Amino acid sequence: MTNYWLQLNPVIQALVGGGFAWLLGILGSAFVFSKKEFSQKLLDVMLGFAAGIMIAASFWSLLEPSIEMSSGSGILPWIPASLGFLMGAVFLRILDWLIPHLHIGFSAEEREGIKTSWHRSVLLVFAIALHNIPEGLAIGVVIGAAASGMPGADAAVVAVILGMGLHNIPEGMAVSVSLRREGLSSAKSFWYGQLASMVFPFSAVLGVLSVIWVRHLLPYALGFAAGAMIFVVVEEVIPESQRRGNTDLATAGTILGFLVMMILDVGFT
Repeated sequence: MTNYWLQLNPVIQALVGGGFAWLLGILGSAFVFSKKEFSQKLLDVMLGFAAGIMIAASFWSLLEPSIEMSSGSGILPWIPASLGFLMGAVFLRILDWLIPHLHIGFSAEEREGIKTSWHRSVLLVFAIALHNIPEGLAIGVVIGAAASGMPGADAAVVAVILGMGLHNIPEGMAVSVSLRREGLSSAKSFWYGQLASMVFPFSAVLGVLSVIWVRHLLPYALGFAAGAMIFVVVEEVIPESQRRGNTDLATAGTILGFLVMMILDVGFT
């Protein structure tokens, strides 16, 4: 990372990092303009790829640093990571229960959250936006870790921002293509698709502020972001990628995504 980046206020860094992920989400959503018909196999591979990135980032970028930070603190080093992980999963479960949404490829009868008369397209956007929250939090928490002086966190910021950005391309593509299949125009499908990624800058700022305000909770915050991401992967992304029978291809995409994120994380640190 350059000296200029390091001199930026952490909140500005979070806005830039979250904005970069949003930009790549916009790029993914723009694929809806490329053709009228889209390969379902490709979409499932890309969703699997996104899942792999999230799984790898949860360990290499979040849980492992949390455990390392807790070593020598006087408590068992796995406790902050475990508690944070559990709280993150519970937090996403609560949001999942409260916010009306509909997962990609699911029927209208399978909508989740509080009952509402919202249009199916809006529910699809909310589903992606909901599961983008933990990725944005991960960007903010790692930036907050770097601002707090955690060893190696400066380099990890680059890996997390790149990883979450790469993960956002297939997600933006998936939601915009799904909306196009619902009968929306290409322009509206693109617009709603990129809206789902708009949550990145805001959740990234929330993540960095939570760490800066309560620095001693950093190991818990790292675990929290990891737990939220794993909840999303297991509850939403992997089931979506394998729902249409392309199990082997989606699994291959997951493995590839995991490898890419692991290489990014280890390579930059």
